[in-house]
Amino acid sequence: MLAYRVMIKKCLFPVAGYGTRFLPATKAMPKEMLPVLNKPLVQYGVEEALEAGLTEIGFVTGRGKRAIEDHFDLSYELEHQIDGTGKEKLLGDIRNLMQQCTFSYTRQSTMRGLGHGIQSGQTLIGDEPFAVVLADDLCFGAQTGVLAQMVAVFKQFRCSVVAIEEVPETDTDKYGVIAGEAITERIFRVTDMVEKPPPGEAPSNLSIVGRYILTPDIFEILDATEPSRGGEVQITDALLTQARRGAVIAYRFEGKRFDCGSVPGFVEATNYCYARQEFD
Repeated sequence: MLAYRVMIKKCLFPVAGYGTRFLPATKAMPKEMLPVLNKPLVQYGVEEALEAGLTEIGFVTGRGKRAIEDHFDLSYELEHQIDGTGKEKLLGDIRNLMQQCTFSYTRQSTMRGLGHGIQSGQTLIGDEPFAVVLADDLCFGAQTGVLAQMVAVFKQFRCSVVAIEEVPETDTDKYGVIAGEAITERIFRVTDMVEKPPPGEAPSNLSIVGRYILTPDIFEILDATEPSRGGEVQITDALLTQARRGAVIAYRFEGKRFDCGSVPGFVEATNYCYARQEFD
């Protein structure tokens, strides 16, 4: 197993998907821009990355995703209109992100699965470890953010790390599922990984959620990974190869996760955030 340097500064957001579960809302608007209260999903993800010390943000975009680029850029007309008013403070969080982070973009020309989306971001990452955030998995850490927790795990093991949570055994066909050897109560060395196994055939009830830290050899592995059903390149297939060659760690994070790619999960996340929000 190769020992990679501890510092991680890049975070990749694969955001080229169509968001078909939210049609017709996502016909002209990126699903990552759906607001939970007054903040789009993708901004929550970037804030989580910044909390973990990741300041170089890369987006793998697609057709119709221009709103994401515009969100992390100045809007001169808007800022002129609200200059000197009480509404300026509403832009405080996004201005902070723009000051502390850099943003880069590349396009995924065809939709061939998450593995292909990550593969398409190689030009933004280069030859160094990096994080991946799926913005429609909205996560809130118990004490620190999920990515910050995972960076600490990476510093300990210096190999790829995937976030996991327990799911009902009836829901395993919605997720990638791992089997592993327990190192601690929350840390497992991955021995197997299956994409969306039918209930009763899953190796465990520990499912992968949309947070990863990946070492750069994942790109070489993805290049050699054959598409699975539907012609998609699965990141789980590449991670299993990586685990067999060296090691992949699964980390059962402390906190809550909401599947905001589904209407019920989106509503649950909105209610959760509303209950925690302090309003003037």
